[in-house]
Amino acid sequence: MTETKKSPGRLKNRPDFLAVQKGERRKGANFLLEVLDRQEPESDARVGFTVTKKQGNAVERNRMRRRLKEAVRLSAGFAMKPGHDYVIVARRDVLKTPFAQLSSQLADRIEGRGKPKRSQETRSRKE
Repeated sequence: MTETKKSPGRLKNRPDFLAVQKGERRKGANFLLEVLDRQEPESDARVGFTVTKKQGNAVERNRMRRRLKEAVRLSAGFAMKPGHDYVIVARRDVLKTPFAQLSSQLADRIEGRGKPKRSQETRSRKE
């Protein structure tokens, strides 16, 4: 019998979202990922989604939330560590990004792999 990993639980209460804000922040091009280790390794991972009103009207915000939920369900949920809470704060670019790219970016941020660092050479050109 093969063991399948359960999909993560959901964060729904405001105090849970506020607690996660005190954790680690991992920035991405299309979203911000906030991570909090609850120090409970036996409990399941939980995920919440935030899309602010400045990102668009209700239809656009719901579409962003649905795309992120599906990306977590299909690929990124398996990378979530037990006992951790994750909040994904969407940016408007979530609507334009190809779904496969969005899923891989989300999985990378959850696993802790960030964007490649800019070299000192490219940093000095910007000044």
